[in-house]
Amino acid sequence: MSHTEFSIESWRRFVGAHAVGGVLDATIVEIVPFGAFLEVAPGVHGLWHRSEWREDALDPEVGAAMSVRILAIDDERHRVSLAAA
Repeated sequence: MSHTEFSIESWRRFVGAHAVGGVLDATIVEIVPFGAFLEVAPGVHGLWHRSEWREDALDPEVGAAMSVRILAIDDERHRVSLAAA
């Protein structure tokens, strides 16, 4: 499943269980020029924008697990913004 494909039911479960400021475990699924997409729940991906990367995290790898903090949840556009926790 690409970061643009998701289950609306998975999204609803995620939004119902998590809030801005929450910390959770995620897995990097794709590296893109502007950041990385992480799976934060089954079928739900969030963006860790490059502007949020700390100096000690400049070389993320696909498959790596990490703790992230939720910066924003856009329920209308089904987007989650993340930062390293």
